[in-house]
Amino acid sequence: MTAVQSFDVAILGAGLAGRLSAWLLVRAGARVVLVERGGPDGSGSAAHVAAAMLAPLAESAIAERRIVDLGIASVDLWRTWLHELPEPVFFQEDGTLVVWHARDRSELSLFTGRMRAVAPPELVQQRLRTLDGKGLAEVEPELAGRFAQGLLLQGEGQLDNRGAMRALLSCAIAEGLQCVWEAGEVDAGSLPAMGINASVVLDCRGLGARSAWNGPEDGTGRALPGLRGLRGEVVRVHAPDVKLHRPVRLLHPRYPIYIAPKPNDLYVIGATELESEDESPMSVRSALELLSAAHSLHPAFGEARVLELNVQRRPTRPDHLPAIRVDQSARIVRVNGLYRHGWLIAPAVTEAACHVVRALLDDDPAAHAVPASLRWPGMIQAVRETAPGLPGVLAESGTGMLH
Repeated sequence: MTAVQSFDVAILGAGLAGRLSAWLLVRAGARVVLVERGGPDGSGSAAHVAAAMLAPLAESAIAERRIVDLGIASVDLWRTWLHELPEPVFFQEDGTLVVWHARDRSELSLFTGRMRAVAPPELVQQRLRTLDGKGLAEVEPELAGRFAQGLLLQGEGQLDNRGAMRALLSCAIAEGLQCVWEAGEVDAGSLPAMGINASVVLDCRGLGARSAWNGPEDGTGRALPGLRGLRGEVVRVHAPDVKLHRPVRLLHPRYPIYIAPKPNDLYVIGATELESEDESPMSVRSALELLSAAHSLHPAFGEARVLELNVQRRPTRPDHLPAIRVDQSARIVRVNGLYRHGWLIAPAVTEAACHVVRALLDDDPAAHAVPASLRWPGMIQAVRETAPGLPGVLAESGTGMLH
């Protein structure tokens, strides 16, 4: 862009949160520009390599109650929004199957104990179904005889992450979204030099916004990290000899994995995150562990063809919870901390962020002040930033979502 163009909203970052927000805001009639350091394929985002499982009950075994609640609300939003997209996107709600080898039976009590402690009791009662060998074979015939027991977490789902990323972008562009690709590292202060004048800036850059999320100072005067990256490793394989119908989680004390079947005999295989900022390629050991665990689930994975060995860092706050920071005077809204739950919780989080953006566009003097009676207490926080892109100081906390 050379001549100055004016927009209601400039969105920084075209990952999942950026694309969802762009689609929601242009549909609401806002003039929006999306600014991305890379290209339109989204390959630089964590959302590009994820399995995109929508499993709030399964995640309750390793996450906080807030994530479960956001996930429940977000699955409902996905169901509605995907029907509203003119481009079809693979979406499935056939549940999550949880299995374990006999020697790892002790992992079952840990998994179910944590799930019952965190998830809403009514959700556990409605969705948790215990399977014997016969029941498991009926649910997932490919695993007949391989496991004596299993759990079916009914109603959970998944979608095609890359298809959804493409559809959200193309539909937003059709509604009037303008895009700036290959912009390099940008922040709110970079926009005027790019010829962009925006009433509100919505920052969805993930780890690219690290400097704006520094925490309080430690005893030496240094700012503590308010955002860090956690390494995730994912393998994509083509396995036409495997016919799984739904995501499967294999419990294991060292190598718990998930396997998500996608259209055209594609499978996404991943595990938990690694406490590391390293972005180097996947090690041989990691690849062997993931693929060996998949082979132990179904021997036909031994003949699968490895298409991708992906590594990505997920933006994570110290409490592992998402946050929306609002600087009303600077008219900047920042969304971050989706962690490993991006596809599960992004709809509810971005919907809340877009409510705040629209309130700022309407010059609502209390855009950040959300009544305590509303959902997601503490997720929306008011801050004062010393300068665009610099660390903010918490001024006061909102306690919910604008309606």
